[in-house]
Amino acid sequence: MDQDQDQDRQRQAQAALAQWTGGLSPAMFSAAWADYWMNLLASPARQAALWQQATDLAIDTLSFAQAAASGVATATAADPRYADPAWQQFPFNVFARAHQNLTALTQVATQEIAGLDSYQRSIVDFSLRLTGDLTAPANHLLTNPQLMAQTRAEQGENLARGHRHLLDDLRRVTQGLPAAGTEAFVVGQQVAATPGKVVCRNALMELLQYSPTTPQVHQAPLLIVPAWIMKYYILDLSAQNSLIRWLVSEGHTVFCVSWKNPDADDRDRGMEDYLQLGLEAALQAVTSIVPNTPVQAVGYCIGGTLLAIGAAALAAKGDQRLGSLTLLAAQTDFSEPGELSLFINPAQLAMLDAQMHQQGVLNSSQMSGAFQLLRPQELILQPMVNTYLKGQREALVDLMAWNADGTRMPWRMHSEYLQRLYLHNELAQDRFTVDGKPVRLAQICVPAFVVGTETDHVAPWKSVYKASRLLGSQHFTFLLTSGGHNAGIVTGPVHPRRRHRVRERASLDAHLTPAQWRQTTEPQAGSWWPTWGAWLRTHGGPLGAPPAMGAASCPPLGAAPGQYVLQR
Repeated sequence: MDQDQDQDRQRQAQAALAQWTGGLSPAMFSAAWADYWMNLLASPARQAALWQQATDLAIDTLSFAQAAASGVATATAADPRYADPAWQQFPFNVFARAHQNLTALTQVATQEIAGLDSYQRSIVDFSLRLTGDLTAPANHLLTNPQLMAQTRAEQGENLARGHRHLLDDLRRVTQGLPAAGTEAFVVGQQVAATPGKVVCRNALMELLQYSPTTPQVHQAPLLIVPAWIMKYYILDLSAQNSLIRWLVSEGHTVFCVSWKNPDADDRDRGMEDYLQLGLEAALQAVTSIVPNTPVQAVGYCIGGTLLAIGAAALAAKGDQRLGSLTLLAAQTDFSEPGELSLFINPAQLAMLDAQMHQQGVLNSSQMSGAFQLLRPQELILQPMVNTYLKGQREALVDLMAWNADGTRMPWRMHSEYLQRLYLHNELAQDRFTVDGKPVRLAQICVPAFVVGTETDHVAPWKSVYKASRLLGSQHFTFLLTSGGHNAGIVTGPVHPRRRHRVRERASLDAHLTPAQWRQTTEPQAGSWWPTWGAWLRTHGGPLGAPPAMGAASCPPLGAAPGQYVLQR
């Protein structure tokens, strides 16, 4: 009992500290900076080189300032933030030059320091990049000539609009209201509007079955397992870029899991619950409605990770209900999670666990904040400049409206996910257990189609590609598309600015490294959807009459998109 009380007190202290640090662990940053300074102090040659570079850049800034004051120098436009002609005028060109020189110094500050741990280096680099973005003159009114010119031209009305936007945003946050502009994308009307029925509901998910739009459909149904850190309708946005609507129009019987938005009562829901009440319950319902036919399973993001775990567990039992496997931007090996690794360490996870244990859930704002910090200029600072200084509300598109419709995650599930997969990489090492038994991805032998996205900062494509050596599929297809974690997947069937590379690897082919694969796989213009669609048809079986909506064991419970997607 005393031990439990001590642990509770520690969690309470960490949760209180997290309120002041925005959820970031001070121990993580202090340890990284201590390691940096200790190793730098032990490297006199590197100290001298950095001092020399700092001196050279300072001299360059002063020389440039003297020339600019005389009207004979303009700022370079290496940084797109300073490309506007207004930045060529004194003193703003000096501000831009000084910031670019400071950025150049911070980019080499951690290089070639013997003994500096690579993980600690990445944290210091992150700190320096964040500081550089925060201090950029483009992000402040008095050092940005474009903002000053606009303010003079509008006699401050832009700042008045920005003030109103700020008050409105604060009101929405404090009252738990959706973000401004999302009212144009009502769930069930403008988005998540593909017709269908709820055919299964339990304490964790609803299963949606979509109404056919073709006279005949492929025999094998599709079961989509989205991530539970997002609402499923990222795959059912507006009609022109709804993946679900497109799949239905291609002659598939489509089912999709819609996860409950958990609250504090769900705090003890773990990975096993998501497997049993989520994947297993959905698969049971699908095979009741479309019996005697293997299912084509599709998983997105961590929904794909869950699907891979479940598929391996089914394979170990000889369960043959899955006929193919598609993983969209989903990791199965977490040894190289990319920039997210900055937030995956024991100190940070302990603080996050303390917050979740106290609340019972992880709020969507806490989770989205971590992702935004990876790209602060694009996702935080520039939108703030536009909204509060320029007074310009950016018109939302469906993907942005969906992104603002966040979800929560239960304490136990998220702690297990981060600890067992991200921190200890149990799945790739055959140590992840289901029902007390380790699962092996190599036992998955059905055809597999894996999609990575080039600029993904959530599931880096080189990490996603590692499934090629983990899955035991006789035929493995990997596709790399341009775009990021969300926009790269949600492209629509026609997209003139997208490109993709695709290659199938038979079981006897030599395994290629990511660099080799990309170098030897020719790019193709356009969306990746039709390429995947052709693969699905290959494994979809013959055409026939559409199945009934629901079955005796899982009758329709109401119209799609159901109840859970509406939970806030």
